[in-house]
Amino acid sequence: MLFTHMVERNDTDQLSAILKAASEPNRRAILTLLAQNGPMKVTDIAARFDLSLNAISKHIKVLEAAGLASRRTEWREHLIEVQMGPLSQIENWFADLRSIWALRLDALEAALLEEDNND
Repeated sequence: MLFTHMVERNDTDQLSAILKAASEPNRRAILTLLAQNGPMKVTDIAARFDLSLNAISKHIKVLEAAGLASRRTEWREHLIEVQMGPLSQIENWFADLRSIWALRLDALEAALLEEDNND
């Protein structure tokens, strides 16, 4: 039981990190840019924004920490690449929310039908 709770806690922590990282507009724009263009050098990413190279690097580090981006080195160049896998956690969370609401609506419908039958 404790192990299950720990796994759920880790999943929740990772989901929170993903949502927090994706909540900032510049980071979302970086993710979109990487999804559209494939791996890019940090300097090429920075050239597309009205932000300093240092600010872009900080945004990329947040995305990396959340697992939404990864870095690989080719010779002396650092290429940043979007990672789509963690997005499944967001999809799963929304699916769970939809399931909960569907159950609640089904229960409401059943209650209303029962009330109609009693009248």
